[in-house]
Amino acid sequence: MTDAYRTVAERATARFEVQGSEFLGHVAPVDTVEAAESFVEAVREEYADATHNVPAYRVPAGEPSERAPGSEPMLREYSSDDGEPTGSAGKPALNVLQQREVRNVAAVVTRYYGGTNLGVGGLARAYSRAVKEGVDAAGVAEERPHRTLVVETEYDDSGTVRGVIESTGVEFDADYGERVRFDLRVPVAEVEELRERLNDATSGRVEIDR
Repeated sequence: MTDAYRTVAERATARFEVQGSEFLGHVAPVDTVEAAESFVEAVREEYADATHNVPAYRVPAGEPSERAPGSEPMLREYSSDDGEPTGSAGKPALNVLQQREVRNVAAVVTRYYGGTNLGVGGLARAYSRAVKEGVDAAGVAEERPHRTLVVETEYDDSGTVRGVIESTGVEFDADYGERVRFDLRVPVAEVEELRERLNDATSGRVEIDR
């Protein structure tokens, strides 16, 4: 079985002021580097008028399909000071994610400068606080690594396939077009067993892609 891990339960934003500067700590659960970068870019676009948007994230490196079943992923850890003094923003933000032992999470701290220089120490405390309060607002949840599976079948087998999927309790969406397509979010440790069950139930007529 692949070990469970801690992450944030949902997107959230915490807001406070320090000597006139306004700080907003945004956090979100993400599963890939691409998703983390997309979240960072979305915050930068929404708060384009801010003085700084400082990112930090801890996410698995590479796609889930590239890792051996049951293996623990290597983590990609990234942060940037985004124009703040070196070491005063990105590293303190990332340190909070490390100390809280959360991963599959991205954070961006938005700062609107208030006219008073806070110094390296003051900045580090503010950026740390923004991520801490963002994580607290989002809540911490225990999660298991998941993989996305795409399952396609003819209508004759769709009821059987849906029944197997529903019996597992995994999250899925169904699209009834020329064929029936199911998009599943499956715990990594359960992927192979589900593949076997679907193939057995349809005598191999189902198509399963990553």
